[in-house]
Amino acid sequence: MSVAGFAGRLLGTGLAPVLPVWLRLRARQGKEIPERLAERRGLGADRPSGPLLWLHAASVGESLSLIPLLAALAERWPELHLLLTTGTVTAATLLEQRLPPSLTGRVIHRFVPLDVPRWAEAFLDGWRPDAAVFVESELWPNLTAALERRGIPAALINARLSPRSARLWRWAPGLVREMLARFRLVVAQSEDDAARLRALGAPGAAFWGQLKAAAAPLPADPAELARLRGLIGARPVFLAASTHAGEEMVALEAHRILRGRLPDLLTVIAPRHPQRGDEVAALLAPPIAPLAFSRRSTGGLPGPEQEVYLADTLGEMGLFFRIAGVALVGATLVPKGGHNPLEPARLGCPILLGPHTEHVRETAEALVAAGGALRVTDAATLAEAASTVLTDSGRARAMTRAAAEIAADATHLPGRLATAILDMMRPATGTTPALRGE
Repeated sequence: MSVAGFAGRLLGTGLAPVLPVWLRLRARQGKEIPERLAERRGLGADRPSGPLLWLHAASVGESLSLIPLLAALAERWPELHLLLTTGTVTAATLLEQRLPPSLTGRVIHRFVPLDVPRWAEAFLDGWRPDAAVFVESELWPNLTAALERRGIPAALINARLSPRSARLWRWAPGLVREMLARFRLVVAQSEDDAARLRALGAPGAAFWGQLKAAAAPLPADPAELARLRGLIGARPVFLAASTHAGEEMVALEAHRILRGRLPDLLTVIAPRHPQRGDEVAALLAPPIAPLAFSRRSTGGLPGPEQEVYLADTLGEMGLFFRIAGVALVGATLVPKGGHNPLEPARLGCPILLGPHTEHVRETAEALVAAGGALRVTDAATLAEAASTVLTDSGRARAMTRAAAEIAADATHLPGRLATAILDMMRPATGTTPALRGE
């Protein structure tokens, strides 16, 4: 064990007495579920009989990206049970809403234990997984070390390692090399990520595609979709989707520019984190940007008198991509790396991207090169691009066709990953099951 690894073990052990207090504080803030706090200490196992695969995805995007993979795993091995852990309440809530009926009886959800050695041991003692899969950048020294001691094979998929994180890990080269060596399969979400992972100690890291790009189309309630379409009518709709702080003001400035060309424009602002609703609502009130608006979280609807509709609710982005004539993908106008641009692509909504698409670089570049998305940099270019799409139906159709082709290219990845994970897992189960699709 490296010096840094030993220090991480000591740190986790030393923090253990105060972490329950921190968890209770988070529960009072709505960030944990009080009656499930024991899961964060590795307790509450209820292992089913038969083969069990543990998959961990920290938050919303990572966990939802797993749904096609879960379906592929379940289809290939009907006896397989799937334990899925997350780190946030929001991810758990959305998973419950989004899991298809075919998976609800196959997937068990728990909150991931904190990286305390004895809590990691309790979790693994209780669940006894036959293999483990970590998603994106979940590198936990004590959990991965506990897996290695038990000989449980592990994979790191859709792995992401930013240049900044790679530089920071170089201060603990032994620790990161130890952790990466514990994964028998490392599949990165970009060529750049794969190169950084290889440099830090995962020589076999490969790029097969972006798992989030393979997600199924976001759902929408048909009755609510019909109601909104009836209320909006023929009005042009500009959507600022999954926005972060700083992006709403740019979208509102673009709205003011667009009003001169499209007087009946409806702008929908959907913040990435609905709890920012009050903050965004304050931007729409005097003296900042006095605009007539309604707020979905309080029951408001986009009537003819509203210029802006604040969609500060959870899990409804599929609804708004379907009603929008063009959408700005959030986290691209501010340095956040960009959200998944194939979500609007799968729903026939033309795409606008800011300059910050580092987390989805290959997908964003492919979309722009194929004519499936337009780049913008500020309020003026955002208004110009939105106006172009909203007033030129031929251009809009060409963009959606090009984007749909790129989205279709990503659909093979869940099956390929499922096959690789099950191949890794079979020796650990002591069986050689006949997997469907082989």
